[in-house]
Amino acid sequence: MTAEKFLGWTPAAIVFDCDGTLMDSERHWVEAREVVLRNHGTAPDEEFAQRTKGLHYTECGRMLAEFAGRPELADEMTEQLLDAFRRLVAEDPVTMPGAPQLVAKAAAFAPLAVASNCPRDVVEDGLAKAGLLRYFGHVLVPEGQVRPKPYPDVYLEAARLCGAAPEDALAVEDSHCGFLSASRAGLRVLGVGPRKPVDEPPPVDVWVSTLADPELVKWADSRAA
Repeated sequence: MTAEKFLGWTPAAIVFDCDGTLMDSERHWVEAREVVLRNHGTAPDEEFAQRTKGLHYTECGRMLAEFAGRPELADEMTEQLLDAFRRLVAEDPVTMPGAPQLVAKAAAFAPLAVASNCPRDVVEDGLAKAGLLRYFGHVLVPEGQVRPKPYPDVYLEAARLCGAAPEDALAVEDSHCGFLSASRAGLRVLGVGPRKPVDEPPPVDVWVSTLADPELVKWADSRAA
C-alpha cells in the first residue's frame, strides 16, 4: 500500500503494539536486561539489544541466560527480567510522542485493541496509568493457545474480537518481530520509529517516524470527522 492509498483508507479496526509504540517502555526493557546481566557479571552489546527487541519475555530470558553462559538459569533470569521491568515501568510510565492524541482520535472511528508480547498486568497497568486503557476494547497477550509474536496469533485474535477481517484491519508497530507478526496475520502495517538496517526489509505498508506525524494526524482527523 502506498502512502497515498493509506491516506484514503479507513480501517475496520486498529490494533496497537504497546512497548515502544504506545508506551515509552522499550528503554525499560533495555535497562532491565542490563540489570539482569550485570547481576550475572556481564553486559549486553548493541547487537544483543537489537536481537531481543520485541521478543516475548520468556524468549528474552532464555537468550539472557545463554548470553551470560548460564543456560540452566533461564527461568530464574526471566523472573529477574520481569521484576526489574515492572519496577522501572512503575517508576516512570511515559507515553510515546503523539500516542495519546492518535488513540483518542482513532477511537472515534474504529474499534481499538492492543496486541503485546508483555504480561497482561504490565500492559494494562501501564496503559491505565497513562489514561489510555479505556479506549481499548481488547488487550491481547500470549496466553493459553495464543502464541507470542512473531507468530500471528495476537493480531489474528485482536482483529477477530474487533469484528474485522485481518485484511481490513491496521496494525501499528515499532519492532521487526511485531512487523512479522502483523503481516503474517494479514493486517496492513503502519511502522513507527527511525528506520534501521535489518537483514530483510521490514514488511511495512507505511512508515512514520512518530505517531505525531502531521500527515498521520491529518488522516486520523479526516476519518474521525
